[in-house]
Amino acid sequence: MPADMRNRRIDLIRGVAILLVLFHHFNIAYRLSDTSLAAVFGPELVQAVARNGNYGVTMFFVVSGYLITSNALRRWGQLGRIDAWAFYGLRIARIVPCLLLLLTIVNVLALYGVAIFQNHVATGEPVPLWHVNLASLTFTMNLLIARVGWVNYPLGVLWSLSVEEVFYLTFPLLCLVLRRESLLCLFWATIIAVGPLYRLTHQGDEAGFLYAYFASFDGIAMGCAAAVLSRRFAPAGMTTWFTQTAVVALMTFLYLWWPIAQSNVLGVTAMALGTAALLWPAQRSTADDARRFNRVGAALAWCGKNSYELYLFHLIPLAVLKTGFPRATVLGDEKLVLLAAFMLFSFLLAAGIARYYAEPLNRALRQRLLQPRRTQSTIG
Repeated sequence: MPADMRNRRIDLIRGVAILLVLFHHFNIAYRLSDTSLAAVFGPELVQAVARNGNYGVTMFFVVSGYLITSNALRRWGQLGRIDAWAFYGLRIARIVPCLLLLLTIVNVLALYGVAIFQNHVATGEPVPLWHVNLASLTFTMNLLIARVGWVNYPLGVLWSLSVEEVFYLTFPLLCLVLRRESLLCLFWATIIAVGPLYRLTHQGDEAGFLYAYFASFDGIAMGCAAAVLSRRFAPAGMTTWFTQTAVVALMTFLYLWWPIAQSNVLGVTAMALGTAALLWPAQRSTADDARRFNRVGAALAWCGKNSYELYLFHLIPLAVLKTGFPRATVLGDEKLVLLAAFMLFSFLLAAGIARYYAEPLNRALRQRLLQPRRTQSTIG
């Protein structure tokens, strides 16, 4: 999306979400409890921030549902008039180039014998690399993880892409079948109700209460519903500074107070609902909203703008660090140096991929995939 059309509020939310994910994954690789960061803020607070990074993914799901629905409404006016093939073309142009690049990097390094990029036996069942590639390309990585565990370190992030891609595949079909926004909202309400029930019945099974389709679809459904309802209902209280600050405070309290392993049943629902509330005023954001951003807000918005590339590729620099600096050999504030290196390397890698690879291919593919349909529409 052109810079002047981007919504800074949405980028800000995504920026916060991706930083939570990055910090979570780094802390898994290098526990920060013995660093000066823990000495200053307390090990409990550091652990509280790090342990719930999966809530960042919940926020991504809500934003994804919101953006897909609001963009469809902007392009086609009504969801029942969505052009399914154009929709798929837009999604292919954005998603597939980075996915193929990630698979290429991981496969090449695995074939060259770099151990951390190779598959490892998680549950006593060897899994060939082609099987992981197939799961990545067929949006079933979450199912593979549920069956055999975290079989490939840098490709583990694709569990959430599997959830989103199934949503992308079904969204236009659902719109064309149900057509009316009232029926779509009723369907999304059903999915929202199913989410906590599904998580409740899969307690003790992390792959079930965190990574399964129906453990995650309720967040996406909330984003979809928020995109539709916020166009029709704009209660003044939803957009005030006080209300939005209260929502952030409650989300922060939930995030820090309970581990996601204990709070996921309703915690995911609450975090998703809070994200949807923060998105409610997004369609009415103005250019003045962007000018209110300070440098911190602008930096977070940059992270949000590049969040897809950051999410997909950040485990590559972390894998490189883990290979060169094994956890047992890194002590104290040496970990903070690695944290800074990890963040810098991830930002540079994501920025380079976005600018020189993903964005040019996105534009080229959109023109190639959509131009014939535009021409046909004009002739018709």
